[in-house]
Amino acid sequence: MFKIKKSLIYFFIFITIIIIIPALCTRRKKVTDIKIAENKEVPKYDYTKYGKVKLLHKSDNSIEEIPIDEYICGVVSAEMPANYEIEALKAQAISARTYTIYKIENSKNKHGEADICDDSTCCQAWISKQDRFQKWEEAERENNWNKITSAVNTTAGKIITYKNEPINAFFHSNSGGITESASNVWGEKDIPYLKSVETVGEEGYAQYSSEVILTKQELIERLKIEYPDIQINYDEEECIKILEYTTSKRVKTIKFGNIEVSGTNARSILGLKSTNFEIKIDGDKIIFSVIGYGHGVGLSKTGANSMAKQGKNCEEIIKHFYTGVEITQL
Repeated sequence: MFKIKKSLIYFFIFITIIIIIPALCTRRKKVTDIKIAENKEVPKYDYTKYGKVKLLHKSDNSIEEIPIDEYICGVVSAEMPANYEIEALKAQAISARTYTIYKIENSKNKHGEADICDDSTCCQAWISKQDRFQKWEEAERENNWNKITSAVNTTAGKIITYKNEPINAFFHSNSGGITESASNVWGEKDIPYLKSVETVGEEGYAQYSSEVILTKQELIERLKIEYPDIQINYDEEECIKILEYTTSKRVKTIKFGNIEVSGTNARSILGLKSTNFEIKIDGDKIIFSVIGYGHGVGLSKTGANSMAKQGKNCEEIIKHFYTGVEITQL
């Protein structure tokens, strides 16, 4: 009996030495490794040329010099909701960084000593961390900001190029299912990387559709600001008529009475969210039914988020919206 007990004791000692102790050590090591990995910060990217951005604040015409990726965090948090997918936020960060570099290189003296401004109608939107926090719910602030800084820091130094040059990386809110060629918006020569491309999944966003309703008199009054000689005889069947569409089915030219107006100008004058619209006259009302939000050129933010939800990464998203480009390191 004693010999059997002694044998059992030796057996348990043997098992402890060769299995249990090593397993505990391995587990401790793995837990430690995980903690180190969680706490490890992304190293700062060493920008040799574009380390700082001189930002013009349009509200008071002051100029602030900001480290570029700190500036990009402010752009991303102003341009894209923090609850969007991380790969969409990364795509936005790379696009915004590229747009910034392009402006620095190609918009000399546009803003005096500044490189770029914080007005989205001129350059791209920007908001300070402090002001951004005031617009978020308190419980979401830290997580939202950490997500945005992660998107920026993990893409640090990356820009979009075409033939080894930074592109003019335009972006907009919602393309309505198809983006627009730059030449149809600004009338410039064809830009090979800003072509019309289709995307899916944008109809689920609030930006996808909108409506503007004006009375017949209100329409004339708005148009008279820029076209003082305008006359519209509403008794005529084709008093308002879309004359020409772009390849992406947006309005290129429209007739209001005795004048012809470009789609982009009509959008601006009438406060429409895009040039993809239809018109209906209902009694005294003129109804503009609009699809999409923004000029439609380049990256669609809701389209990017939709692609990210489908499992696409930031590089795939960027190469979808910008034709024939590469992502390169500064």
